[in-house]
Amino acid sequence: MGFNHCGISRATTLEQEGLRLNQWLEAGYHAGMKYMERHLRKRIDPGSLFPGAKSVISVLYSYNPPQRFTLGGHFRIATYAYGADYHRVMKDKLFRLMKWITDRWGVTGRVFVDTAPVLERAWAERAGLGWIGKNTCLIHRKTGSYHFIGEIITPLELEPDEPIGNYCGTCTRCIDACPTGALTKPYVLDAGKCISYWTIENKSGKIPEKLRERFGSWIFGCDICQEVCPWNTKIPPHEEPQFLPDKRLLSMPKDQWMQLTPEQFSSMFSDTPVARAGYAGLMRNILFVSGH
Repeated sequence: MGFNHCGISRATTLEQEGLRLNQWLEAGYHAGMKYMERHLRKRIDPGSLFPGAKSVISVLYSYNPPQRFTLGGHFRIATYAYGADYHRVMKDKLFRLMKWITDRWGVTGRVFVDTAPVLERAWAERAGLGWIGKNTCLIHRKTGSYHFIGEIITPLELEPDEPIGNYCGTCTRCIDACPTGALTKPYVLDAGKCISYWTIENKSGKIPEKLRERFGSWIFGCDICQEVCPWNTKIPPHEEPQFLPDKRLLSMPKDQWMQLTPEQFSSMFSDTPVARAGYAGLMRNILFVSGH
């Protein structure tokens, strides 16, 4: 199907991960993402999502681009948002894999790609696909952290893989590089300080003025904590044509980005992750980092 990595874990309850999630929520680190407070049982118990679950199949699909770029020579968007909506691309492949499983073993299952209460990094870590780093991203030793994660929860009893351990060592480059201090300590992200939160998930309107100088040129998401990670220095680029950027993104000058119309936004971003911010959200971000 083209996935870079695949691993299997037993569909047991994520007890320790559930405790850490509750501590994170109690600290208010989820900021305005109230949906994180819902369906807590489903987040840790795969049987609540698919009765009779025995195994969780986790896959990784790289989005590491052949090259980085800026919009209008200035604005930046997170690399995961360069191309087509990963939910669609990943689900198309996972449903094909699910059909193959059904045709071969006569069982069904359920497919997930970041749109349901699933602790996807925890399952990938249990399946031996990497470890959750100090920047809270899942890191694979050979292909770094620029991955989309997907799962199939199935009633098949498959032989599980083993976790590989943590290889962050004493490195704190991600924590040191975060311009807003969102990585409050190793392995803990305060979303209320994160550029990605304020440019994507923030639905309240304005961005705090005190953050302006720390935003740099990011208008959708942020890759800084991944860019400085040593595990991302020599990783291969993805080979998925759908993850390449629309050529119009590379040719519009800065002044046109600041005058982007709703029609242009819809034409360029309707099938990309940027659509989550909406036209009003993206224009707010553009004006904010421009000093308006």
